Amino acid sequence: MDHPHPRPACAPPPRLLARPARAATPAPRPTFRPAGALLPVKPVLGARQPPVPSRLPHFRRPSRNLSDSEIRAPEMSHCASIKDGSLPFRRSGQWRRSGSKPGSCPAHPWQPPGAWLPAAGTWESGRQGRGEAAAAADRGSSPDGGGWCPGGPAAPSSGPREAPGPHRGMDEGKMDENEWGYHGEGNKSLVVAHAQRCVVLRFLKFPPSRKKTSEEIFEHLQNIVDFSKNVMREFLGESYVHCGEVVQLPLDFVKQLCVKIQSERPESRCDKDLDTLSGYALCLPNLARLQTYCFAEHRPILCVEIKPKCGFIPFSSDVMHEVKHKVCRYCMHQRLKVETGKWKQISKYCPLDLYSGNKQRMHFALKSLLHEAQNNLKIFKNGELIYGCTDARSPVADWTELAHHLKPFFFPSNGLTGGSHCTRAVIRDLVHVITRVLLSGSDKGRAGTLWRGPGLRGPRVCEASPFSRSRQGKNSPECSGLPKGCLLYKTLQVQMLDLLDIEGLYPLYRRVERYLEEFPEQRKMLQIDGPYDDAFYQKLLDLSTEDDGTVAFALTKVQQYRVAMTAKDCSIMIALSPCLQDASSDQRPVVLSSRSRFAFSVSVLDLDLKPYESIPHQYKLDGKIANFYSKTVHAKDTAMMSPRFKESEDCTLVLHKV
Repeated sequence: MDHPHPRPACAPPPRLLARPARAATPAPRPTFRPAGALLPVKPVLGARQPPVPSRLPHFRRPSRNLSDSEIRAPEMSHCASIKDGSLPFRRSGQWRRSGSKPGSCPAHPWQPPGAWLPAAGTWESGRQGRGEAAAAADRGSSPDGGGWCPGGPAAPSSGPREAPGPHRGMDEGKMDENEWGYHGEGNKSLVVAHAQRCVVLRFLKFPPSRKKTSEEIFEHLQNIVDFSKNVMREFLGESYVHCGEVVQLPLDFVKQLCVKIQSERPESRCDKDLDTLSGYALCLPNLARLQTYCFAEHRPILCVEIKPKCGFIPFSSDVMHEVKHKVCRYCMHQRLKVETGKWKQISKYCPLDLYSGNKQRMHFALKSLLHEAQNNLKIFKNGELIYGCTDARSPVADWTELAHHLKPFFFPSNGLTGGSHCTRAVIRDLVHVITRVLLSGSDKGRAGTLWRGPGLRGPRVCEASPFSRSRQGKNSPECSGLPKGCLLYKTLQVQMLDLLDIEGLYPLYRRVERYLEEFPEQRKMLQIDGPYDDAFYQKLLDLSTEDDGTVAFALTKVQQYRVAMTAKDCSIMIALSPCLQDASSDQRPVVLSSRSRFAFSVSVLDLDLKPYESIPHQYKLDGKIANFYSKTVHAKDTAMMSPRFKESEDCTLVLHKV
């Protein structure tokens, strides 16, 4: 029987049509009462700003300027982090939530002077802390909390966020560009650090021909905060992820700062310009200088930043390049980067060795990074970069100079003066300490413990790894497995949300693109550009790989791929602080070296969601990497075989009757 209301031929199936969302009750606008602040900036107040807690921690301004010797590093309880309104830079004896009693830590009963950042409840803006009514409004648009299915309700909080109003507490005279210095940059952002205080500002970068409005830049930065808070914190754990907040700065300050740091930028990164038109930036803790623990003799903090890259070999049946089932992406890409002049020589580092959980393989991987750091390893001492490189023009790694910097940390008073023996001993201790920290599970909170990823599948060893080649024919411990509580394990689980590989994902991306070409107004409802809220996170937990032909399935896999690519490109920051031999370790993790003890913290950086528009580029690059590797390896094998044939060219075959 014919349907009483036939659907037009050009319309999609009913399940792909959007239903109107019910209006959500707006959250009450908070009254902002800032305590003392490091920056003369106002946290961005918008529709998603959390209300100020009823009880704010009390801070006192210093009655006089403190000398460096008087500044004590705060002692951080196990798993403490920048979360729920707690402040990262309080010079206090014990970290505490708002409302806790001052001086509650027996080790440091004195009340600290001053606050270095906005008061509790203002450090992070976004969905967390908005109250049950606002959270329920976000979830209440549908029984399952909303989602991406074009047949579902509109995404919660999908309306435009309110731009910040006039700055409260903003004094342009107090923003001095000379107090800030170049810290580093990537492909899409640049970071400057304060010379004295543990805070950084992160600015977006754009090509000279591409300009964005202030509203677009604010939305971009706010999406970074929301994605870190609502998605990556849930996957990785609260203590590992620092979200920061969006701030607005005087334009004159930003322009003068841009001129000041221009000469320090690597030439290879100068193809994009710092955003100097909007004034918006992300304010974050400087994890390379953050003095998280009590340490002896006020020694500087040692920080090691590692970009581990993808830790598994694709297991999808959609992979058509056979070499991708045997060799990891990093090892294949190395050959192309050296060929194009990006780096001078191929690194012996293989991510599968680091993610193996086997200490022997992990030691080999870390030593390989120290030999050829490229952009996968940096070491900071008191916030200053002492080891690492930016491009092929960087000087050759000098282990002797590195050992000179590290000796006070690992061998403070044992008589080692120098030479090759001292260098080897220091590097060995550094590698062992980093390995132990990476295998530790320091996050005991709820976040990151309830989700179970797809599980490790596929080969556990990369055929291109020098470690694997050197152990051929021997009984080598291929994999001991990562502890499930450690950050490497959690990062690997998020990476493996790439269930189909780019070869299997690209047709699904094209399906979403065709739908958007026909219904462009649906892009916001599909949450391709945000908001990245709890509903977005819940949809990522669907690990099914059976394609039902719908746009909803395709979009889920596309979003999972974007999150997986984010985890593949993140960085891990390990902060080490020497502590007293008799210091109590009840409330903070401690790792031992041969002669020292270190309190440590672990954080994750570079957690921006990879853009939807980059998928076609990733598809082309993947094919280029696999084809180039196959071509070069085949040519090498042919070159090795050709002498054998030349030796036998003059041979004569003689046949005898039997």
